[in-house]
Amino acid sequence: MEQFQEFLNKYLPGNDWLNFLGFFVILATGTLFRRFMGKKLSQITFGIVRRVSRENEVTVQEFVTLLGRPLEYVFLLVIAFFAFDLIHIPTQWELAHPTEFGLRLIFLRGYKSLLILALTWVLIRFVKFLAIVFTRRAERTDTKMDDQLVPFLTDIIIALIVIVAGLIITGKVFNIDVATLITGLGIGGIAIALAARETLENLLASFTIFMDGSFVVGDAVQIGTMTGDVEKIGFRSTRIRTVDGSLVTVPNRLIVSQVLENLTQREFRRAKYTIRLDLSTSSERLRAVISDIQDAIDVHEFTKNKPGVIRFDAFGDQSFDVLIIYFVETRDIRTFNRIKEEINFKIMQIVLTHKVRFANPISTVYLKNDFINNSGDNSL
Repeated sequence: MEQFQEFLNKYLPGNDWLNFLGFFVILATGTLFRRFMGKKLSQITFGIVRRVSRENEVTVQEFVTLLGRPLEYVFLLVIAFFAFDLIHIPTQWELAHPTEFGLRLIFLRGYKSLLILALTWVLIRFVKFLAIVFTRRAERTDTKMDDQLVPFLTDIIIALIVIVAGLIITGKVFNIDVATLITGLGIGGIAIALAARETLENLLASFTIFMDGSFVVGDAVQIGTMTGDVEKIGFRSTRIRTVDGSLVTVPNRLIVSQVLENLTQREFRRAKYTIRLDLSTSSERLRAVISDIQDAIDVHEFTKNKPGVIRFDAFGDQSFDVLIIYFVETRDIRTFNRIKEEINFKIMQIVLTHKVRFANPISTVYLKNDFINNSGDNSL
């Protein structure tokens, strides 16, 4: 210890070996027990706020998963503060005062920024905990408005927390006048405003969607050629799960600027198509096929409440065209496709039962040999 103290007196005067021992012990202890302390702090916090989560809406394990990691880093930063507070910087190093620009000022501001970011992380995770609580409560209500309002407000609150944290770091840590900074940006501020124009448009469009109530989470919608179920309405975009399972993110400004069809709001889905029968089909058999298809649609449990239209529509070039229109009593696109498939198979069975063939278009191709002259001589 005496040799180590001599080393300290030579290179780090003003520090005792006990200071360094305490420094390493505190850092090592904090590093080893940070996960334990993060979990323990999460459990203590959950005990304080558990009244917010009624009927076990969020378990303590879910709460620890959310806040455990950010609380670990807050604990580690606090431990690091007490550890480094034991070390005295020798005056012989002639480092600048923490209020003046230098190494000490950089480290101090860096530490404060990290601490604010860690606390911001904790606050964001706590907001997500509240979002889980209110989301599960919204699932038990009949209305779907609260189902989409909770994630929307969650995104806005998180965005505000991040903005406030950035302003605190800028103003309190780096002592920059935020108002003066924004005013002094000049052309740069205009460029930032132009860059944020689409974001503001999407934000205003999201409020329009909520106020208008044209669709809610869970509705099946059609936008242009895309059809799918609404999974989430955010403050910037809306997520739609298409029929083939893809997740499409559509900016809100595009949704409010084009025609949107809410398929969930309609009671029936219409199927319309044409089948083409062979020209050799007699009029009696054609009438029988049309009549049987009409009966099959009229008695089906999903199509009987609204009469379908089965008509001999037109004489095709190589077929008799039969128009089929019926309405399936469902809002779900998957159920609609299943019923449509059932009816298609029934139509095939009816056509085959009456010994009628579907039209098989035949194309005749005429080839002309440009080398054949008028005399019929094929030689060159």
